[in-house]
Amino acid sequence: MSVPDGPPAPAPRAVSPDAWSTALLAIARTRDRGAFEALFQHFAPRVKSYMMRGGMAAAVAEEIAQEAMLSVWRKAELFDATRASATTWIFAIARNLRIDAARRDIRADALLDRDGASLAASLAAPDPAPLGDAVLLCAEREGAVRSALASLPEDQATIIRLSFFEDQPHAQIARELHIPLGTVKSRVRLAVVRLRKALEELL
Repeated sequence: MSVPDGPPAPAPRAVSPDAWSTALLAIARTRDRGAFEALFQHFAPRVKSYMMRGGMAAAVAEEIAQEAMLSVWRKAELFDATRASATTWIFAIARNLRIDAARRDIRADALLDRDGASLAASLAAPDPAPLGDAVLLCAEREGAVRSALASLPEDQATIIRLSFFEDQPHAQIARELHIPLGTVKSRVRLAVVRLRKALEELL
């Protein structure tokens, strides 16, 4: 005999704007994970859509949305319901992150334009037939470079290989890997930062 399904589940209740402010205050006061989950499910896709409407690639918009919600969790105690609504406050965080990301892209592009050749040279094989102490120095340098490259995530290592070793432009890499151009630039930027940190004593 089949078991009755019971009464239908009630439809999800719409959350009023004031409830989002209450959720933020709950996060600030007691680190309420349930309140944060509700905020995340509501605002994360909206922030992502907002970023994409501004021309941002989907993958980068997803990163910004997640970073924005992480900032909401970390900075909830800074929210003042008397000065702004929860929606205004959360989207202000997202806009600031978008501005920061644009600035990083500009700095990364300038860094690559200025120092791309020196970084590529740092990743290249040492000069042939070195003499004296230079043999040991080159061996240590080559080992450090290989270690630094091996420490990169596979997706970043692939883009570094295509960009610096095969001298492919970012647009061509995006087409070859079937990923947005913004994702290519983001991964190059992250990889350059990782490599420079690992090789800072050599560069």
